Amino acid sequence: MKNDAILRQLGYTVTNSAMAQVQTIRDNTGGFDYIEKHLITLHDQLQAHLSCVALSSSKDFFKIKNEAKGEEMIAEVQEMISKWSEKYKVEIQKVSNKETYYVLGYK
Repeated sequence: MKNDAILRQLGYTVTNSAMAQVQTIRDNTGGFDYIEKHLITLHDQLQAHLSCVALSSSKDFFKIKNEAKGEEMIAEVQEMISKWSEKYKVEIQKVSNKETYYVLGYK
């Protein structure tokens, strides 16, 4: 999938800086070609829970933002992310004190 298609799938406006950021993330994420389609599918599933896959503004990785409301929904999204990570062998890293995860790459 091309960088502009990834941006559109994630709901971003296609700009030169966003395209460059996606390319940097692709280069920094091991096995990205394998996980990209799974990442888009996860994004689509998370949207029903007010959560998403997004570009990180602080690190060169995609991030998964769990913005669900209520303890039960937050836990449901956490489980969804965990199962997704295990199923597709994607290494993620939880951000301390936040419901955010960095997508580090294919294990």
